[in-house]
Amino acid sequence: MTTVGGDIVIIGSGITAANMAAHLAEHTTRSIVVIEAGPASTPFAERTAARKRFLAYGENPWARDHLEDQNAFGVTYGFSPNMHVGGLAMHWGGVTPRYSPEDFITNSLYGIGTDWPYTYEDLDPFYQEAEERMGIAGEQGPPAMDPRGKPYPLPPIPVNYNLQQLQLWATQAGIASWSCPSAKATVPYQGRAQCQRCDTCYPVCPSGAKYSPDFTWDALVKSKRVTLVTGTLVRRLVADAKTGRIVRATGNRTDASGEEVTIEGQTFVLAAGFIWSPHLLLLSRDAAHPNGLANRSGLVGKYLAGHRNIGGQISLPLELYPGLNAQHSLVSKQFQRASYPGGKYLRHDLRLWESSVGRGARLRDDKGNLLLGDALLADWKQRAKGATARVRAYYDVLPHRESKFVLDDTRKNRWGDPMPLVTFKDAPESEALRPWQEEELRNLFRRMAKAGGGEVISLASNANDIGQEHPTGGCRAGNDPTTSVVDGWGRAHDHENLWVGGAPTQPSASCCNGTLTFVAVGLRTASAIAKSV
Repeated sequence: MTTVGGDIVIIGSGITAANMAAHLAEHTTRSIVVIEAGPASTPFAERTAARKRFLAYGENPWARDHLEDQNAFGVTYGFSPNMHVGGLAMHWGGVTPRYSPEDFITNSLYGIGTDWPYTYEDLDPFYQEAEERMGIAGEQGPPAMDPRGKPYPLPPIPVNYNLQQLQLWATQAGIASWSCPSAKATVPYQGRAQCQRCDTCYPVCPSGAKYSPDFTWDALVKSKRVTLVTGTLVRRLVADAKTGRIVRATGNRTDASGEEVTIEGQTFVLAAGFIWSPHLLLLSRDAAHPNGLANRSGLVGKYLAGHRNIGGQISLPLELYPGLNAQHSLVSKQFQRASYPGGKYLRHDLRLWESSVGRGARLRDDKGNLLLGDALLADWKQRAKGATARVRAYYDVLPHRESKFVLDDTRKNRWGDPMPLVTFKDAPESEALRPWQEEELRNLFRRMAKAGGGEVISLASNANDIGQEHPTGGCRAGNDPTTSVVDGWGRAHDHENLWVGGAPTQPSASCCNGTLTFVAVGLRTASAIAKSV
């Protein structure tokens, strides 16, 4: 048996954990040990070659990102079982809008959902810290729609010719839009290269312009401020029956040896995402805590939240250049204030991209004739004329208490631990409104097409709408221990030295991409931990 430990033990090494560790390393002198179940994924030096093989052969550039017998079942769209250094954010899009102030007070404003135990203004300094640590490039939107305490740390990704034309179109439709914030360095930043907008950022950015958590881990390990232990799955937290303090964690090496590992520490931090953080709490049930740790309220693993979208393609009478930095977009937060036509509730974001749908080269014409050489080029030139816009709106979904996962005894890992069985469920008010909400979004896109003299080519809900995107929840934060798992700073109500960081603590998931908020919430928790140790 191996024993490892430190003053502060962080379980998980994704994007939230990386930034929490960086904050703690700068604000405490305590030793920090991070436990990750998987190995290091594709190192930066290997990414150019990985991208070449991805393009040439369709080979997965992240071949080492998964433990075969550690899976969540049931609804799986919107997350993956990635277990490796850096987690999901090793292959994310890098899109980083903030939530709106309304997200934190929907119950006070609209009488639905749950108010967070803190406000947007409380989180603003930690949004800023997250943006500075990750190097976010952004453009200030209209302050009434896009409030922030300080400017973005990096200048925005330029709005190119294509997006300029789409921005004019949106303005004609009465919509304010601006450059979408992204974790891509528009100037050299903290050793990262400057983004050249060559659209190679997904799934692999070979230049390092796009932020990924391994950059933070590499720096922390090099400075010897953090000990990163990989290949070790934490399977149980052990709590003192009388005091509730976590006295140690136990687990096993995930290599062929399967060696038992004991992790000792004074402070324990779960930063393993919305599935694996509550999963560990439920697995850690004992005689004193028969329903799992931190589960006095019975809400561990419940109130899983996320959002859905309606998207589409719109043909417009413009002249664009298909394929020009197509991974960048415009964003609008104009609709994140709830509208009440007929007394109904709808909040959503809005994104606009140039699209090559219907404009790409093809091997056969409309009659099925084979196109080669000059004929193919002439056909392509003709098809490339005009413009297609891609549009998408995430709308928020209020979570049901029984939006949850349970431990499935029919599916176990190599050590016999039951895996999570996941089900997302809308709160009744969201379920009742869903058909109307989605039709309202389709109507918005129809109005936008009409305003530009264009036509809707297609409209659809999530292509794989069996779950919800940017998922959160499972350890919701609140001031009342009977209706929440952790307090407003992320400390477990039932265990004074146990903290949960990031997405699992969120009571709701907003209507825009959530990664920046996951990190900001985690940094707020890290600040409280630093003051407590």
